[in-house]
Amino acid sequence: MNQEEQQFLQNYHLEDYPRPSVTSDIAVFAVKSEAGETYRLDPKKKLCLLLIQRGQFPFKGSLALPGGFLRPNETIEACAARELREETGAKAPILRHIGVFSNPSRDPRGWIVSNAFLSVLSEEILQNMQISGGDDAAHAEWFEIDFVQKQDDICHLTLKHDDVRVSAVLRTFQNIYGMQEFEVLENGGLAFDHAQIIAAAVSHLRRETKQFSLIFDFLPEQFTLADLQKIEELISGKSLLASNYRRKAENFLEFTGNSTNGSGHRPARLFRRKVS
Repeated sequence: MNQEEQQFLQNYHLEDYPRPSVTSDIAVFAVKSEAGETYRLDPKKKLCLLLIQRGQFPFKGSLALPGGFLRPNETIEACAARELREETGAKAPILRHIGVFSNPSRDPRGWIVSNAFLSVLSEEILQNMQISGGDDAAHAEWFEIDFVQKQDDICHLTLKHDDVRVSAVLRTFQNIYGMQEFEVLENGGLAFDHAQIIAAAVSHLRRETKQFSLIFDFLPEQFTLADLQKIEELISGKSLLASNYRRKAENFLEFTGNSTNGSGHRPARLFRRKVS
């Protein structure tokens, strides 16, 4: 650094310029299973999203994504991992940045910019993880998620857990940069702009899994083709023809040499993700 630059920095006062607060919000997805009525029936699977109940104002008592404020000398990625752990007890094996949400009116406390992240937890990870509310979260729970995008660009977001049901309505459009965005028409009682962030997270997840990215994070190391197809169907919200899906998936898989041996079912070949 030369003397001229040093002089500039000595006379530069960051506090002279307006600055927003910065937060992270994290959309964590998992596929959870419910046991079938008999051993011959496969467990029912559902796509779930991890939500908290806010324990403080604003939006006290409302459902929200886990998240919080960036600390000094902390990266936004470290902030996301810390807030997720503190508010839910979950540890994210991956964090995928999916966007910045910067509408000046998105938070009633003031000018607060959120960096949104997506994470995926497999059922194996869930078995060894205890979810519970902490820090600013009064409670943390998995909600079954359904997201339907209709031909008129209106999207319906539904979140369910036991007798709690949240329904939001959004409109999708392309912004001036050609990116897909969502406008919230009814937020269903979700805090802040979290209906918009959730919609963006689902949209990102669908694009990635269709290209066989992120989808393997839902699965154990070895899995059947039926397991893989079921994950894709849950995320996309569409039924897929098995023969077509097999042809689409085969370039991303390799056979392990093993097969399932569960009672009540014919053996099925086990695959793993092909590492290029």
